[in-house]
Amino acid sequence: MDALKSYPAYRDSGLPWLGKVPEHWDVRRNGRLFAERVETGFEDLPILEVSLRTGVRVRDMENGARKQQMADRSKYKRAAKADIAYNMMRMWQGAVGVAPVDGLISPAYVVARPFPEVDPRYYTYLFRTSAYMREVNKFSRGIVSDRNRLYWDEFKQMPSAFPPTEEQTRIADFLDDHGRRTTRLIRNKRRLIGLLNEQKQAIINRAVTRGLNPDAPMKSTGIDWMPEVPAHWDVKPLKHWLRERAKALGDKTPSEYEFDYLDISCVGTGFLTAQPERMKFENAPSRARQIVQKGDTILSTVRTYLKAVYFIDGDWPDLIASTGFAVLRPVERVEPRLLGYVLQSSTFIERVIRASIGVAYPAISEGRLGTLHVAFSPDLAEQKAILDHIAAETATFDKAIEKAQSEITLIREYRERLIADVVTGKLDVRNIEIAAPVDDPIANEDDALEEFDGDEAEVMEGADAEE
Repeated sequence: MDALKSYPAYRDSGLPWLGKVPEHWDVRRNGRLFAERVETGFEDLPILEVSLRTGVRVRDMENGARKQQMADRSKYKRAAKADIAYNMMRMWQGAVGVAPVDGLISPAYVVARPFPEVDPRYYTYLFRTSAYMREVNKFSRGIVSDRNRLYWDEFKQMPSAFPPTEEQTRIADFLDDHGRRTTRLIRNKRRLIGLLNEQKQAIINRAVTRGLNPDAPMKSTGIDWMPEVPAHWDVKPLKHWLRERAKALGDKTPSEYEFDYLDISCVGTGFLTAQPERMKFENAPSRARQIVQKGDTILSTVRTYLKAVYFIDGDWPDLIASTGFAVLRPVERVEPRLLGYVLQSSTFIERVIRASIGVAYPAISEGRLGTLHVAFSPDLAEQKAILDHIAAETATFDKAIEKAQSEITLIREYRERLIADVVTGKLDVRNIEIAAPVDDPIANEDDALEEFDGDEAEVMEGADAEE
């Protein structure tokens, strides 16, 4: 990275969002770079979808519900390998990528066939920069801002940078290589977080299921995942320990109302993996509805294997959670933070996962969640003593987890800035050595959050994703 420098000479691109570009670069409208591909009748091809983080990929069709949704493929368009496909309604969020194989694309996508002088990988990087996505918003049209669509006629009018073809390829190769390195680095830090969290969860699990007195008499619960608890504790279904459901934003909420939005990609087990996104109601996804307040615990009821559980500490005005969470608020005889610890304990989370339905997208209903048993001491003083014990014993782990998570955030921010600077010609990578690709280890649970784009619907499936 130390060898990165500016190009020797620049000229004005004539575009405010692009600024100056290397002297030998051109600027062309997308209609001179791509042709629209509209081909149907290829029903035997695999279905493609676009992820906001990882681009176009082959859709997982193992889930039975998905097979049923995809019974009629006659309207789906063919995307040839190396075509660019984008979701008209979500291009402004980066829902664009290169087709890895020949496949079928929803009618709500545009398929752009690159001309011979175009490396589609370079343009995918360019199209996903924040500056370009703001331009997409200007060219999109519709009645509601978060449902604006970028049609082909507008896309082809958009101007883009055009480096020489071999330079496009060099830039894409460099960014691919940097992406592999970044992924490995983040994966290692996530594994560190996982190990730290395992040790933290062991402390929590013992405290919330056995209490602090090792000599206390125990009683059998008849529950396989929680076989015994202190004899004086009460064992009841979760719903008996909860108060009213969280309120929700209505459709008549003012469009200018601003709030912090927590989706599932922001939440780990007992900590935030990213800060909530500030947004206006008019631009928010339809899942951004549940009003969250201090003392609530949010627990993901979709993709439950992600183990996304978080206690809302401190006053956080205007905090909204995805409808993919259950927002759980305890009765007065239960310390709110203790409920949070119980719900993030490994024994409870594993029970939630086993009770979930579905293979690719396992989920649990709030009604089913409420039937799962948990135990609490009836003595608030004992509950507070357990909280004090957990806080003291896990403080070191919390600091280490926070540090590693902060490093992941900085790594991502650096990569986003690097991509923007390289694809717009602010940095010259023509003479940077690129390492040969190495075989990465097979993804495992440590990578789940990294591959997860947010809520379950953040994997865009064209018409299927329109709500």
